[in-house]
Order: sequence, then structure tokens, then C-alpha cells
Amino acid sequence: MTITRRSFVMLSLCAAAGRAIGQQGVASRDLKAQLTPPPSGRPFNARFTDIAQEAGLRAPVIYGGIESKKYILEANGCGCAFIDYDNDGWMDIFLLSGTRLEGDPPEATNRLYKNNRDGSFTDVTDKAGLRAVGWANAVCVADYNNDGFDDIFCTYFGQNRLYRNNGDGTFTDVTKQAGLWEDGPLRWGAGCAFLDYDRDGHLDLFVSNYIRLDLQHAPVPGQNSTCNWKGIPVNCGPRGLPTGKHILYHNNGDGTFANVTKQAGIAAASENYGMTVVTADFDEDGWPDIFVACDSTPSLLFMNNHDGTFREEGVMRGVALSDDGMEQAGMGVGIGDYNLDGHLDIFKTHFAGDTAGCYRGDGKGNFEDVTRLAKVGVETRYTSWGTGLIDFDNDGYPDVLVMTGSVYPEVERKFPQYPYKTPRVLFRNLGNGTFEELNTQGGTGLTNPHSSRGCAFGDFDNDGDVDVLIMNMNEPPSLLRNDVDPKQHWIKVKLEGVKSNRSAIGARVIVHYGSKKQVQAMVSQSSYYSCNDSRSHFGLGSVTSVDIEVFWPSGLHENHKELAADQLITLREGVGRIPNKGWGKP
Repeated sequence: MTITRRSFVMLSLCAAAGRAIGQQGVASRDLKAQLTPPPSGRPFNARFTDIAQEAGLRAPVIYGGIESKKYILEANGCGCAFIDYDNDGWMDIFLLSGTRLEGDPPEATNRLYKNNRDGSFTDVTDKAGLRAVGWANAVCVADYNNDGFDDIFCTYFGQNRLYRNNGDGTFTDVTKQAGLWEDGPLRWGAGCAFLDYDRDGHLDLFVSNYIRLDLQHAPVPGQNSTCNWKGIPVNCGPRGLPTGKHILYHNNGDGTFANVTKQAGIAAASENYGMTVVTADFDEDGWPDIFVACDSTPSLLFMNNHDGTFREEGVMRGVALSDDGMEQAGMGVGIGDYNLDGHLDIFKTHFAGDTAGCYRGDGKGNFEDVTRLAKVGVETRYTSWGTGLIDFDNDGYPDVLVMTGSVYPEVERKFPQYPYKTPRVLFRNLGNGTFEELNTQGGTGLTNPHSSRGCAFGDFDNDGDVDVLIMNMNEPPSLLRNDVDPKQHWIKVKLEGVKSNRSAIGARVIVHYGSKKQVQAMVSQSSYYSCNDSRSHFGLGSVTSVDIEVFWPSGLHENHKELAADQLITLREGVGRIPNKGWGKP
């Protein structure tokens, strides 16, 4: 790619920023918020209610100390997933967990909850064989062996784990036999994503790594300039700690993987503090690319060369830095089509004192930072994590929801203006390329404060709107039931690959409704370390029928015309529409 004057300047700024460690461990531009425009006065018709307790999600998610955090390991938290593990057409729940430095509390385990189809869930962790203790971070979900059942991969501080779905309600840890066991120095597995980068019909696996952390020799709060915030000793990093090295595994098609990091060109990229991973065809050439949100270092965009290799072009393509060339604390990633131009956009969350980043894609793999133009620069108060571009009120325009929470519980005791628990942030899409921050209109599920991290978006009650599962630090999770009133139309699309991988990871779906069109990508991770409902959801407003285009990972392009709204459409590659699995009320 030709290096333009703008990209040359940004590269220079990037190098300068990398040399200037600064006075704290996390990148923040200490920005003043953009002036808030006058309210539109338009009603927002979605309301969120936290029903986790009544739904049976009562166990706390253990993650590090409560009153203080000695190491950054305790601060970053973990993700969660919606997964239909038993193929009954109802979204089940998988929650990750950490532990504590002084020992493992009995509640410290990952948990699988089966959907009872009546608004409640049953803990089936032990029955499923998924009880596990450790510092879990991220989860990605897909059918890596093409047997028709979704499998689970989890990253850890330590050894990552691959759980094969046995198809009978149980899982088997196949990490070693799959070739994913990593001996040697302790790794901090961060984001992960399945993708078929060589389009052979088998899902490969990309894993980002955050920090090379040795707890026996790691600095402690107050030890140096990267261990202070607002003059208060806090956990150190990530700056000042060694960066991670990212890994690409090739699926051999026999249940095993091979590490191809070096030959694929991934190892050639500069080392960064890697976090959430999203894989999608950003330049619409039919081959999946890899985006890695990075903390306090430039984010990465690996473009697929179609020959088993990648080239890293995050700076040149406009998604590595802020528009003023500064490093940001990239954490969570939402992917979607906020302006309905049929091209994928990126929304990235950052640390307190900075805006989120809204990047408008052009369909050729280039992005423009439109944070201020889109009016999301009005919010800089919170450290932000999980996020998504989701149409919550079914008006036909994707909104943005952001999870927030501080990483420094110690600070609030001296400075109450920096609370540890903070509300969720909702930006309503106004349909003109801009968003409006809503403070209370979304209901108590958004205004009640928590220190949240990962979140997953899905329709757990199959009522035609998108609900939210949220990881809260050292508290039970939140399950936000979305109630849309008055009702508007919608459609969901479920894909089943044949020549492509069974999960259709990497596909693009474009829905045409009225004069509008919207694209969504099939991904195995987004938000923050989390995995959404595998059924793509499109709000339609008043439109009652749609046309659907599917760009399959194999290269096949299919069109489906005049499909009625308010239903799930399941499409099999090369076949067309097939019956849904278990959709509807019992």
C-alpha cells in the first residue's frame, strides 16, 4: 500500500508516543468532552431490566481483590458468551471467572447455564464438565471441527483451553490433543477469534497476548511512575511491563492445530498489549482480516494476502491511533454498520479521560476516525470495556452500548469523583450519522452502577429484540432483558456453512429493507473478550419484508428475495432456507 503524507505523519507520531512512556501506566489523552448537543426529544422505545437474580444467575464472578488490586492481573476482568450448546434454538450462557491471589474461593469457576425457555437458567457446569479455576480472560465460540455443535475456546493467564462439544450436553478439554498446549514462559492469553484465513473450510484460531507478567518479580503499587494514578499508588501497567506476542494457529482438519505465527507474518508485527480480537472481511475481497484492539500501544489490523500470510497496516488504514496520532487504551470492539452504507465500521472503547473511537469503514479496508462527527466524543468520564453496535429499539439504526468500570478501587476513597462502579453508557443512533447519549431513558438496567467488563448481546428469550449479558467484577452478572414498546419489525439470520466452515464465521450478511441496507459480519468474538448470539439481528422499523444477500467464506454469493419480517431465517450454503432449530415459544 502507498504511504501517504498523513500515514507518514501518523507513523512518526506513533514512534514518538511509543518513546514517551508518560506519567501513568495506561494511555489517556485527558480530553475534555465534546459539547453535548441539545436533546433530540425523540422517545427511545427500548427499556432494560436486570433480571439476573430471578433468572438464576446468582453466583458472583470472582476476579481479584475487592478493596484493592495489587497487580493488573486482578483488574482487567473477563468476558462471557451466549451459546446454544445443545442446539435447541435457545441461547444458553457461559460465564468466565478469575480467582484471587491468596487462593481459590469456592465460587471461583467458569459456569455454564442452560436456558429453561421460561426466562430462567439452570447451572449445568459440573454436568457439562466445564468447572475450571484460574485467571480466565476471553472466550470465543464456534464449531471448529464442523460436527454441528459449537465448541468453546478460553484464554487464560497461563494455559489456554479448548473445550470440544460432545453433542450430548458435555464438553471435553482437548487442549493437549489439539496441539494448543504451550510449554515455556507463562503467557497472558487475551483476545481470541476463530477464522478461516485460508478458506479451506476449517476454522483456524488467532490469540492475542497482553503482557508477559511474572508475579514474583512484578512491580507493586507506587513502585514507579507507571504504578500511580492521580498521585495514588495503584496496580502497575501495562506500560513499563513487557508486551505480549500474538499467535496464529492453522486448523489441520483432523482436530489438531499447528502454530503458523512466523510463516503467516504475524510475528513480524511490532509487539503490542493485545486485547479484544475481531476477524472480518474489512476490504470486501472475500478473505478475512484480523483487528486487534491494543492497550496503550497502536492497535493492529492484519490484512489477508490470500496466500496464508498477513501484512499489518493498522496505522496506514486509520485504526491504530486516535485522529491526532495518539496511542489509546484499546479494550473493547463493536463491529457493525452504523451509517447503513453496507460497509463494516468499528467502535473501540478506551480508558477514562478519553473518548471511545468511532471508525467509519469504506469497504476497501480503510477507516476514518469520525468520533467527533458522530457526536460520541461527548463522553470521557469512564473507563470503558465491552461494547456493541446493536439496534436495541428495532428502528433500523444500530445503537451503541458501552460497559464501564474503574480498574482502581483504591482511588474512590480519596477522590469520590472517580468511583469504582459506574453506569452503562447508551448512544442512540439518530439516523443521520450521529449518536445521542441517553442518560436515563434506557431504564434501571443501565443506570445502576457496577464495575463491568465483558458483555455479550443476544436474544435469550426469543422475543425479537436484543438482550445483554454482562460480567461484573466480584458481583453476580447482569442479565438485561430488553423490552421494546411500541413494537417494531425485525429479522434474524442464522447461517450454516457447507463448503464454508459450519459456523459460517467470516460471512457477511446484507439486509435490504425499504430504502436502507445494513451489513453484519459473522464473528466469534467482539465486545470485550466475549461472544454474541450467533443469529444476526436486524431491526427494520416499519418495514415488513426484506431481501438478504449472503457472502459466504467460500466465495459463494447468494440472494434471497422478499422474506417476511418478524422471524428467524436459517440459511444453508448452496441450499437456501431450511427449518429453524427450536425457534419460538415452548
